[in-house]
Amino acid sequence: MLIKELSAKQIKDSRGEPTIEVSINSCAASSPAGKSTGQYETPSYHKSIAWNVSAIKNFKEIKSVNINSFNDLKKVESLIKNKFKFKDAKLFGANALFALESAILKALAKSQGLALWQVVNPQAKKVPVPLGNAVGGGLHSHNKNHPTFQEFLLIPQGKSAKENFSIVKKVHAALKKQIKAVNMNDEGAWQTSLSEEDVLAVLSRQKQVRIGLDIASSSFYCDKFYQYGNKFLDSTAQTHFINDLITRYHLAYVEDPLDEKDFPGFTKINKSALVCGDDLTATHLSRVKKAAKMHAITAMIVKPNQNGSLLEVKKICDFCKQHNIKIAVSHRSGETMDNALADYATAFGADLIKCGIATKWREAKLKRLVEIEKQIK
Repeated sequence: MLIKELSAKQIKDSRGEPTIEVSINSCAASSPAGKSTGQYETPSYHKSIAWNVSAIKNFKEIKSVNINSFNDLKKVESLIKNKFKFKDAKLFGANALFALESAILKALAKSQGLALWQVVNPQAKKVPVPLGNAVGGGLHSHNKNHPTFQEFLLIPQGKSAKENFSIVKKVHAALKKQIKAVNMNDEGAWQTSLSEEDVLAVLSRQKQVRIGLDIASSSFYCDKFYQYGNKFLDSTAQTHFINDLITRYHLAYVEDPLDEKDFPGFTKINKSALVCGDDLTATHLSRVKKAAKMHAITAMIVKPNQNGSLLEVKKICDFCKQHNIKIAVSHRSGETMDNALADYATAFGADLIKCGIATKWREAKLKRLVEIEKQIK
């Protein structure tokens, strides 16, 4: 496939904030944007979103590249390094690089009459299980009184993508009254003034789901203490608190239970739950290698736009599989209607897909998951 048409523009994400959309041969791909960002993730743009839009529009050299497979993205990244004098293509900016590479793969899939996931990995055999954000707190909450933990998650126990979609929708709807929710946050999760443990008590009564938490500890860690309102916990106390919650509420999944620098602390979290790194690992191979060496995690969040290079995202997922680390491919709080995340999660062999439950931006990914499952079968 030759790249004949190339364009880029700014669009609005689900929060009404600007993000980038790239079109290759009339196939568009856009990048989401994170609100809760880790210290170690790749910057979204090189200088600014406007700089990247202009750079892509004027990237005439890319039209000489012949793309016939996923691995041909190496040619694109090499061109970026040569043209812009970068040591690493990711210096182009994670959002911009991801949108460009995703648009190229969409155009390739169209030219070959294939689904996007098939272009990346035609041997994919299963779709991931949804990891749905049902109740929100922390940086994702707009109400004054809210839980300190950022996300209370549902893991459905259905036998198919369609059944899992139905389960999380049904439980999400039922929770509105049970947790006295007033409205939803940016990710479509209910907002409540209940405490962490009150929310967990409600979730523990739901059927056909297991419970997970995205604690996002770095967002409330300061001067060596975790702050819960007027209560302050040091690292040892925080570890005991999280391990107690894992035991009492039979948690299946705990994300970022400690600060993003605390690799040793992660080793002490109860591994009866999946212990997942997000800010800790920041979708970078060097950080997941460190986590694996220290046996700090048993799962990892993979945000394609947090890294930018889909080639490197694949390497990260391959490394995780080799080291028995579960993969949770994830959306961001500022989403678009692009549903490619479901294709990448399937192609990279993810165990879980974290894409929310409610609102059209989240449902687009879940509906695509149902379509992919039909294609695989």
